[in-house]
Amino acid sequence: MENYTQTSTDFILLGLFPPTRIGLFLFIIIVLAFLMALFGNLSMILLIFLDTHLHTPMYFLLSQLSLIDLNYISTIVPKMAYNFVFGNKSISFIGCGAQSFFFLTLGGAEALLLISMAYDRYVAICFPLHYSIRMSKKVCMLMITGSWIMGSINSCAHTAYAFHIPYCRSRTINHFFCDVPAMLTLACMDTWVYEYTVFVSTILFLVFPFICITSSYIRVLLAICRMQSTEGRKKAYSTCSTHLTVVTFYYIPFAYTYLRPRSLRSPTEDKALAVFYTILTPMLNPIIYSLRNKEVMGAIRRSIQRACFVKM
Repeated sequence: MENYTQTSTDFILLGLFPPTRIGLFLFIIIVLAFLMALFGNLSMILLIFLDTHLHTPMYFLLSQLSLIDLNYISTIVPKMAYNFVFGNKSISFIGCGAQSFFFLTLGGAEALLLISMAYDRYVAICFPLHYSIRMSKKVCMLMITGSWIMGSINSCAHTAYAFHIPYCRSRTINHFFCDVPAMLTLACMDTWVYEYTVFVSTILFLVFPFICITSSYIRVLLAICRMQSTEGRKKAYSTCSTHLTVVTFYYIPFAYTYLRPRSLRSPTEDKALAVFYTILTPMLNPIIYSLRNKEVMGAIRRSIQRACFVKM
């Protein structure tokens, strides 16, 4: 039996699944995806940390992506799973604010980090002789720090505004987490100014980065075509196609959701699209980067060999 008991400041999250057998089946799939994401991203972080062959800017950025994805999916799925299992769909005002803040911070940081990863591949392929200078340890740290700071600032601004507007209607959010645009439908004031700031933030954090990444990979593909070495072309193409796959899964659903005006949005479609950038992307990133990357597969084999040697 579902429990909707709440205080005057609590919100209600309707969730992603209906309380049926099909809903239970989908819930199990999401939980398995969550466990795969935890295992995959933790393994990637440990592997990059322990294997000295992976102590390069590219893999340092990748370890940061895994760290973000690990926290990203953990911000959303555990609360959603708790609500579904126990039937208590309420979330406190503070809890909703915290979830919204971490979701926006991690989402913004990942969007900016993906630009850094694209720049890393661009320099490595188009300017290989300048790579050690353009992608020094200092530059790499500045990119990562900047991604986290910009994501946090953007998140603070949106969360502070969203949780200071009056909610005089039902506090039932038709979503599986505290997504700010979904909350705006409950406001009892005109929010068009804030919706405009959401549009601007989406352009800055999603559309502009996606255009930059696409442009850089056009340059990269042209450079790959001019390569003399067949093996070099294959390696470069494999690395770039892997990153483009990750970028497409993340940016397209995210941008499409946040760029649409409220009149064209539907809760069902928003929730389906949110699954891509909150659950599927964190699960797929370590799989894509490990299975499509010979260096990572080599590091996995070396780790297994070391473990077997220790046991012997």
